[in-house]
This record gives sequence, C-alpha cells and structure tokens, in this order.
Amino acid sequence: MSIAIIHSRAITGIDAPPVTIEVHISNGLPSLNIVGLAETAVKESKDRVRSALLNSQFSFPQQRITINLAPADLPKEGGRFDLPIALGILAASGQIPVSSLVDKEFIGELSLTGKLRQVRGVLSTILAVTKAGRELILPTDNASEAALIEGSKSRSAPHLLAVCAYLSGQKTLELTEKITEQKNVEYPDLADVRGQAHARRAIEVAAAGSHSLLLTGPPGTGKTMLATRLPGIMPDMTEQEAVYTATVQSISLSGFDVKKWRQRPFRPPHHTASAVAMVGGGSPPRPGEISLAHNGILFLDELPEFDRKVLEVLREPIESGKITISRAAHQAEFPARFQLVAAMNPCPCGYLGYERCHCTEEQVRRYRAKVSGPLMDRIDMLVEVPPVSKALLRPASVDEQEECSAEVRERVVAARERQMARMGKANYLLEHKELEVYCKLSDSNYQLLEQAISRLGLSARAYNRILKVARTIADLADSEHIQTSHLSEAISYRRLDTMGA
Repeated sequence: MSIAIIHSRAITGIDAPPVTIEVHISNGLPSLNIVGLAETAVKESKDRVRSALLNSQFSFPQQRITINLAPADLPKEGGRFDLPIALGILAASGQIPVSSLVDKEFIGELSLTGKLRQVRGVLSTILAVTKAGRELILPTDNASEAALIEGSKSRSAPHLLAVCAYLSGQKTLELTEKITEQKNVEYPDLADVRGQAHARRAIEVAAAGSHSLLLTGPPGTGKTMLATRLPGIMPDMTEQEAVYTATVQSISLSGFDVKKWRQRPFRPPHHTASAVAMVGGGSPPRPGEISLAHNGILFLDELPEFDRKVLEVLREPIESGKITISRAAHQAEFPARFQLVAAMNPCPCGYLGYERCHCTEEQVRRYRAKVSGPLMDRIDMLVEVPPVSKALLRPASVDEQEECSAEVRERVVAARERQMARMGKANYLLEHKELEVYCKLSDSNYQLLEQAISRLGLSARAYNRILKVARTIADLADSEHIQTSHLSEAISYRRLDTMGA
C-alpha cells in the first residue's frame, strides 16, 4: 500500500488538538516533502527519520514521499512528530501492517540511531487521547508523566524498533500504571518564625481562603520567611488541580518535574523580570510566571522594585484567573489562578520611622507610587510586619517554641473543607450574589463595615474583599455566621498606615 494515515497531537496553549499525518509514496525522483504549516524543527525531522530508519535496519523508500500534516492551518512545532512520520513511512512502504495503526496515537522525537527522546507537553496529549478513547505510544522518558493520569491507555517504548515490534505483534509494550503513592513534601516550618503573631495569623487566614496578601515592614523582620512557609500550611491540591498545574508546567521550557506532583508551585520571580516573562509569550506562546504559579503562589519580593508595567499586567488575571496571549500568527489562553503574595519596605531605605532613615516625604511618596492604587485595591490583606524583639533572637526554649506548620495546617484544612462543602470553592472565588447569601451581616455589623469603608476611603471592590476575608475568619472559628470579631479582624487587614490606606 502506498498511502498510510497515522494520528498524533500538536500543542496549542494547554490544548492538544489532533493532527492527522498522511504519508504517500509514489513513483518519481527520490525526495521527501513535508507540508501542512510545519515549522523548522518539524521540517528537519526528515533527516532524523531517514537516519533512524536506516540505523534500525529498515529500508528507506527511494521514491517520492509526500507527508501531509492536517489540518493545514494548525501550526506544528517541535520534534514530537518524528515517530509518527517514521511509522507512516514504514506503513506506506509495507514494512509494518497498516491495520496496527488504528485507534492509536503516537508522539516522540527520534535520535539518529532510532532511540526515542522525551518531548514537552505530554500531559496535554495524554488527557486528550484518553478523552478520545485511544491508545498512546510515547517515549520511555515520558512514562512517569503518563503514570500520573488515571484511566490513560499509554504505552512507552525506548526505541523505534520496540514500537515496530509491538505493532507487528512480535512483542508487547506494557501499559503505564498510575502512581498511587504520594511522597510527603517537606516545607520550611512556620515554627522558625519567632514572634510576629499578627503576621502569622494573617498567613493562616490567607492560606485558609487563598487570599492575596501584602507584607510590609523594615528589612529583616521575616517577610520572606513568612511567605516561603505559606505552601506548608495550605491544603493539598485535588487531582484535577494537580493535573492542570502539571499540564501548564509540562509545556514550559523548564518542563514538569514528576517529583513535584501535587506540590503547590511557589514562583518567586526576580524584580528584573519583564512583562513577557510574567505573562508569557513567544512564538508559539509559552506560559509565564503567573501561569506557572497556577493553583499555587506567586511571590513578588521587593514589590516596588518591579517595573510598573510588569505589575499592571497582574490586574486582569487576578480577577479572571486566566491570561490570553495574542500574537500575529498565534493565540493561546493559559490558566492563571494564582495566590499573590508580595513583600515590600515602607520606604526606599526600609527604615521609615527610625533615626537611621533619611528619606524625604517626596522620596517615600514616589516609592509607594510605584505600586498603583488599582493593584493595591485587588489585594485582599495588607499586613505590617514590625521588627522583632531582641529577646526573640536567642534560641528558644521548649516552652517558647512557636506553633508549627502541621498544627496551623489542621485548622486551615478544616476551614477549607467547610468552604468546599458549602460552595464547592475557596472564599476568594465568591461572586457578588454568593456574598449576599453566605456573607450576611447583622445591621450593627453592616454599619461597622460602612463606617470603615468611609473612614479608610476604600472602594466597592475592597468592601467585597473584606467580606470574603471575614467569611474565612468565621470558617477558621467554625462559625456559621460572621460575627463582629470576625469582621473587625478582616477590617484590620485593610488598615496599613505605611501605605496611606
């Protein structure tokens, strides 16, 4: 038979659209042409495929070979089509049975010797193939990722010869088995932070409701320590959250580390990061820091040192939970449901209010103006972290030990379970209509909140965010209704004198 059809998948954003590879062998001068909007890496596959077939003791047809990657208007990139192209040539030339390609999909890059190499974006492909009810053949180096997806029919192979032997019925390729064991991840312990009772409480509330948080205070007060200990008190990701988080990371340049399965991402980009590095970009578009922090934490240390344009790109994804990257030839949408945690100093030198500070009012004003009002309005909690007492710098005795992360995490998990049972989502995702149902206040509490909004000069968005934080505090207290103490504490997280709020 001179024609063969084989199935594979491309990568567009986090989606894996189907690609049909048609291989036709006809009489004519020996040549190999690839059509169908193939980028350079795909076009170069003809040389890799030729060497891989010859070095694997197959014959390479000395005829005219035309390979069509359909649909023609879908961009194809990378070396993921090497394996299906090679199998298509073998099937079209009669060296493997065409019938064995039915209900199967293939991805994998070939070395010149025929060895299969790892490719990016495997998780998106596995999810799509599983949904289509087909079997996927992929490189052995990608087997650990395939094992993360329940219900997938994935088989891994180390070499082109092993795939051909399986398709010819000579040998079998074992199905990848789902990983059931989950290794406990060791996070920095919250007990390492001495004192700072108010900030520790704020971290607990932020973890329970997944609220955004800004920590401000002089250098060395523990802002970064508090932020890095936040993942250790957060609830574990659900299976669906873990899959989507891993899918985003698998298409990034750094790839996905299987050892970090179900571990919430903690992304601390340097303040020199560009807007493209933050939101993503390139051709084809790749996810940026805000998408790589999906279902995890985006930590911006030294917040005012970031370029203002970089900070402004955070405003839309904070609200929508996604980012759309549009280029002339490509458009991709990535999830960006991250928890923003930021830290900053009160002034350029960091010691506002102390004798060592010589910053003028104008310098302080310009420094704080680097963080715009609209962005500040989207942060749920604003917390001051004052200097610690010198007595706390000494080693703590047994009686002076701070509460550890495990104890705090128990309360956080219990509060999150109440939220999931009540609404099926964390409190920070509550819509306006849901606030009216789940965040009802007494008349006296409504008056208290209205007075606070008027006195602090806050917006309607801040009004809603205070209600969400108060609902989380009530959940931590296992209270069905928001009490005055819960509301007062929530209001206190919007009072930040050093920010002029």
